[in-house]
Amino acid sequence: MRKYSLFFAFIILLAACKGTQKISGQISSSQLIADGKLWSSLFQQRAAEYQALCLQAFNIARLRTDQSLQQPSARPRAIITDIDETFLDNSPYAVHQALAGKDYEAASWYEWTGKGIADTLTGGLAFFTYAASKGVEVFYVTNRDEQERAGTLANLRRFNFPFADNQHLILRKDISSKEPRRQEIARNYEIILLLGDNLADFSPLFDKKTEAERAQNVRSLSAEFGKKFIVLPNANYGGWEDAIYLNKRDWTPAQKDSLIKAALKGY
Repeated sequence: MRKYSLFFAFIILLAACKGTQKISGQISSSQLIADGKLWSSLFQQRAAEYQALCLQAFNIARLRTDQSLQQPSARPRAIITDIDETFLDNSPYAVHQALAGKDYEAASWYEWTGKGIADTLTGGLAFFTYAASKGVEVFYVTNRDEQERAGTLANLRRFNFPFADNQHLILRKDISSKEPRRQEIARNYEIILLLGDNLADFSPLFDKKTEAERAQNVRSLSAEFGKKFIVLPNANYGGWEDAIYLNKRDWTPAQKDSLIKAALKGY
């Protein structure tokens, strides 16, 4: 009887070990990152709630534009807007990369933007067309770079976005901070609104800051959100993700996995 008991105990232990190996193999660091991008892209592509958030942002932007137009201005009015995940949807790129087990890569990103086929986010085109009809110029201030100019202009013109020209498409040159470009536009225009999906689209206070600094600066600028700053949702990437990675880009997938898990709250 004792022999049988030992035999069954061994079988149970062996099965448990195999089960543990199978689970640990399914939850790799590369899968954690890729699956996260798939879930955020699924929300962006399929959730009606995401569309509602975009409409909410652009409805508020229209309201603020109308309020500005009721006031006198000595200079022409302008809106500064980001492009990616502010009114163009790049989630197909994220899906493509994730299904290949990859994250962002410069070469594949250039290939994607060169196609000029990113779709629009709900409400964006209608808002910018409305603003232009009221005499407000639109400047597209983006951290895409010079080699993406042709594809970006083609994408804007594909949907007939207003001011889709070299003068109004302001690409990144030497630094990623958008503040010098915003200041250059402000020399000749009254900036009535800024739109973006990343806090650095609004103020240099958010350029390469820690999570704690970003949170503190949001609180200090709380009156601007919904007033002059119009934020679009982006759960896929951005300064929030960079802050989790301590604003470094050379982490291995396993190191990113550890940083993500360390940042999460559970019970």
